[in-house]
Amino acid sequence: MIDLRNLTIKKAHDHLTKGDFTVSDLIDAYLSVINEKNKDINAYIEIYNDIDDQVKIAEQMFANGTATLMTGIPIALKDNMLFEGHIASASSHMLENYKATYDSSIVKQLKNQGVVFLGRTNMDEFAMGSSTETSAYGNTKNPIDTSRVPGGSSGGSVAALAMDGALVALGSDTGGSIRQPAAFCGLVGLKPTYGAVSRYGIISMGSSLDQVGSFGKNTEDTEILFNAINDYDDKDSTSVKKEERILPKPLKKKIGVPRSFLTGDGVESDIIKNFEENCKRLEKAGYEIVDISLPLIKYSLAVYYIISPAEVSSNLARYDGIRYGLHVEADKLFDVYTKSRGKGFGREVRRRILLGTYILSHGYYDAYYNKAIKVRNAIKQEFEKAFLEVDAIITPTSPFMPFKFGEKLEDPVGMYLSDLFSVPANIAGIPAMSLPSGKNDIGLPFSLHIMAPLFREDILFTIGKDFEKQV
Repeated sequence: MIDLRNLTIKKAHDHLTKGDFTVSDLIDAYLSVINEKNKDINAYIEIYNDIDDQVKIAEQMFANGTATLMTGIPIALKDNMLFEGHIASASSHMLENYKATYDSSIVKQLKNQGVVFLGRTNMDEFAMGSSTETSAYGNTKNPIDTSRVPGGSSGGSVAALAMDGALVALGSDTGGSIRQPAAFCGLVGLKPTYGAVSRYGIISMGSSLDQVGSFGKNTEDTEILFNAINDYDDKDSTSVKKEERILPKPLKKKIGVPRSFLTGDGVESDIIKNFEENCKRLEKAGYEIVDISLPLIKYSLAVYYIISPAEVSSNLARYDGIRYGLHVEADKLFDVYTKSRGKGFGREVRRRILLGTYILSHGYYDAYYNKAIKVRNAIKQEFEKAFLEVDAIITPTSPFMPFKFGEKLEDPVGMYLSDLFSVPANIAGIPAMSLPSGKNDIGLPFSLHIMAPLFREDILFTIGKDFEKQV
C-alpha cells in the first residue's frame, strides 16, 4: 500500500523509477482517496475522463527513458485553467458548459513533462472570495476541520492536496488566493513574481495582479512544481524573459519585520504570539531579524480593492450573453444582457463588477483609480528600498485562523481583511510564500508569510527549508 500522507515528488519519482509501483498504481491510490472523501470535502468539481490516456503517456516515458521528475505526478488543476477538451468554468454558471479549445501554457508545459491531471478543483467564482463559499458548485470544506472554510479562492486545490487527493496542486493568486488557503489547510503555497509564470489560458480576474502558483506539502515540492512552469512565454505579454530577470545576489541572512503593520485591528492575538515564535525559530536557523519601516504598506488593501474591481469590471464585460458564456433569451437586447449576467454571475461577482464600474466611471476615474495606481507605484518603491537592507520580509499569512462557514459571508469587509498580509506582494508584484508554523489548541494551523525581491523565489525556498527544520 502506498503511503500517500508522506509521499513527496522525489520519493514518488524514485519509487516509479525503481518499479516499486507503476504510474497506474499511484494514480489508482489517489483516485481511491478521492472516491472516498470528495463527496464530503467537495474539492473536485470533476474528475477527468482521460486519466487512463495520461497514465499511458507517463508510463511510456518511464519505459523509453524520457521521464522527468514530474512524470506521472498526480496534480489537481484549478477550475480557471484551460485544459483542451475539458470544461473550465471558473466555478460559475456563466461558463458552466465552456469546454477549452486549447491548453493554457502551464498545462502544455506540464503535459510535455508527463504529469497526470486528475481533475478540476472548486474555487470562489471567478476567483472572487477568500473562503470558496461563492462557488456555483457549493462549498469546499477544510479537511482539517470540515466545519471551517479551506480559504480561497483556490480552496478546492488546497483541499484536494490536504485530503491526499493529489500530490501537488495548481492555484492562482490575485490578492492571496494561494497563500491564504495554504495557511488555512496547513500546507505550503507560493505566489511567484508577476511575469515569472505564464498567464496565457488562465481565466482572468485582475490582469495586473493575477499569478499562477503552486501548492505542496513542503517547500521542496512547491519549488519543484514552480520550476516546472517557471518559463518565458511569448503568448503572455507580461511574461519576462529569463535574461531580463534579476540575477541572484549572496544572502545577507537578514529578515525584516514591519512591526507597525502587525498591530492593526482584526489581527488575532494568537496569530501574533505564533509569529513571534516564528521569529525566534528563524534566529535559531541563523537569520538576523530586524525591524523595518514600511509606512505605505497599510494602504495596500485599499489600493487592491480599487484596482482589482476595476480590472474585474473590464475583464468580465465580455460575458454579456452574446459573445461569451451563458445566454438567456429575451425580447430585447438589453434584457438579454441583464438576464444573462444576472443569472450567470453570483452575488460577490456582481458586487465587484458594480464597484469596479463605479470606480472607472466619469468623475471617479481620477479620484480613485489613478490615485490608487500612484500609491501602488509608491508601495513598489518602498519594497525595493527595504530589500536593499534585508533578504526577505515576514508577516503572518492571515490575520485570523480558519473561520466557520457563514461567519464572514455577510460581512464583505471582514472577508476582505483575509487579504491584509497577502495583498502587498500582489500590489508590488514580488514573490511570496506561506509556510505552516504549528497548530493551536484545537489543531488549526498557524502560518508564516515570506516576501522576497522580484524573481528571488530562491530566497523563499532557502528560508522555507531552513524554517521547516525548526518547526
